[in-house]
Amino acid sequence: MKSIDEINKKIKENKAVVLTASQAKELAEDEGSKSLAEKCDVVTTATYSPMCSSGVFINAGHTNPHMKMQKVFLDDVQAYGGIACADFYLGATQESVSDKTYGGAHVIEKLVKGEIISFKANGTATDCYPKSHFSKEITIEDLNQVYFFNPRNCYQNYNAACNSSERELKTYMGSLLPNLGSVNFAGAGEISPLMNDPYLQTIGIGTRIFFCGGEGFISWEGTQYNAFAKRDEKTHLPVAPSATLAITADLRQVKPEFIAPLYINGYGVSLYISIGIPIPVLNTDIAHALSVRNKDIITQVHDFATGKTIGTLTYEQLHKNNIRLSGKKPVSRTMSKIRDAYKITEILKTQIEAGTFELTQPVKPLPIYGKCTPIE
Repeated sequence: MKSIDEINKKIKENKAVVLTASQAKELAEDEGSKSLAEKCDVVTTATYSPMCSSGVFINAGHTNPHMKMQKVFLDDVQAYGGIACADFYLGATQESVSDKTYGGAHVIEKLVKGEIISFKANGTATDCYPKSHFSKEITIEDLNQVYFFNPRNCYQNYNAACNSSERELKTYMGSLLPNLGSVNFAGAGEISPLMNDPYLQTIGIGTRIFFCGGEGFISWEGTQYNAFAKRDEKTHLPVAPSATLAITADLRQVKPEFIAPLYINGYGVSLYISIGIPIPVLNTDIAHALSVRNKDIITQVHDFATGKTIGTLTYEQLHKNNIRLSGKKPVSRTMSKIRDAYKITEILKTQIEAGTFELTQPVKPLPIYGKCTPIE
């Protein structure tokens, strides 16, 4: 048994043994999970995928005279202004009124890079907020606060997607080839954070994370968190969409190489988010969970043509492009930047070893509510 305080002390003294998820799995495979628990203090995990449920809160400061910023547009992308006079929220998937291939995700990237954006605001004039129109070209330096609050990031598991119809389908999972020609998936598999802590024993509210090159924190359970998702009887891992995380992070710390907007043809705009989470190896149970391999992780295959689940696949089959489904051999296509996710586990390992990234004790476990029910 170890504690996070004990591990942090070792980090400060440069004595902590830190392994990437890949290294930890190799050790567990060679010597067993008990040896992993004894020899290792921290394991670094990561994922890098489109995460649509993301966006930033912005405070632009007051105009002179003051105005109530009710309708706000950044590069023709509307932000939600129904909060306060100078606060608004820019969603990553909000599309420009003049170009549907450009959206909030692109504006966020420009802010990260320090580039100029067009800022326009309108509002009803009142005695205390007499100004009704404002426009200016701005950069991030002109803003008071700009920080991420992402309601749903870092899915623990997610359905793969296919298409049994006669025509190609354009979805948020990318283009699905007809007649089960492809299976599209998202997720880093065995190095993904929540797959290495399947019951969230170490990950909770207040957990410090690597977020797009800077630091972030888990602020709540993510939306659509399903605490009752079906689990495999053998591995006890979820086989359907399950845990998610709400994340808060300072946009000013984000680095351009760790975030990227994208336009998904036929669907719309999304945003690649990179997240790394260190998992303290507190006991043999956690070490056993950290031993998970792609062959152990099962996900459902959802047919977008019929709306039905037509089978299951392992992440080993998906990552190795070795799929058989309904008598066919569809090609496997990923939405994730898997190689970059592996690089993030290395970067986070280096930061912890250098003493620049310490672990945090969650202030409250997840889920808080954890119920996911559809609107019928």
